[in-house]
Amino acid sequence: MRGPRATFSFVGIGLAAGLLSGLFGVGGGTVIVPLLVLLLNFDQRLAAGTSLAAIVPTASVGVISYALSGSVAWIPALILAAGSVVGAQIGTRLLPRVSQTALRWFFVAFLVVVIVGLFLVIPSRDSELHLTWVTGPMLVVLGLCTGVLAGLIGVGGGVVVVPALVLLFGTSDLVAKGTSLLMMIPTAVSGTIGNLRHRNVDLVAAAIIGLSACTTTALGAWLAGFVDPFVGNMLFAAYLVVIGVQMAFKAIRGRR
Repeated sequence: MRGPRATFSFVGIGLAAGLLSGLFGVGGGTVIVPLLVLLLNFDQRLAAGTSLAAIVPTASVGVISYALSGSVAWIPALILAAGSVVGAQIGTRLLPRVSQTALRWFFVAFLVVVIVGLFLVIPSRDSELHLTWVTGPMLVVLGLCTGVLAGLIGVGGGVVVVPALVLLFGTSDLVAKGTSLLMMIPTAVSGTIGNLRHRNVDLVAAAIIGLSACTTTALGAWLAGFVDPFVGNMLFAAYLVVIGVQMAFKAIRGRR
């Protein structure tokens, strides 16, 4: 879809996705995909591929913003990315064999557990993510699980990694967000290359959304540093509720 209406829609979607990406350490796909489908009648696969391409510049700006305050764990992020890339391949191969409805309900249940945990565990801004013989393998497993979920139901990245780093690894919420954004870059690049081969990317839309998102990602990251950790948890919990409701509706429609 082209024209002034489409262009303004792409810009608006990018601005919203960039702000959420910087604020919560997520890729923004949970905003981009449904809006492309609802507002511009994109096919689901084309919307997902376009969103993944737009995430590359968005996450890059987010990483730079968090890195300026020292809130990126570089080596753990690369470990997560390696696991995620492999996991995504596993997920896509399992896709024809697994019930999507059951998977979506499982993910909703997972989000409920995470939301409860966010009310119970308040991260310390001084906590760091240390790489040890214990945390290293755990990061590999986390990356694999994130990738498998992304391959199976198209949701992963920051929605899984940020709360996992905070709740399981005791990481600062800012470090968790910065690390999550860095992890997404190689994963998004890998996925975009595959989508380009299958013509599942609207490059013009991805460029406009990605560039628009870059203008607000730094703002979101800046706001994240000023938000109290407890308030940040509550905002992220509200964001997860929205995602959980979306996934529940998809599960209900899938059953019908």
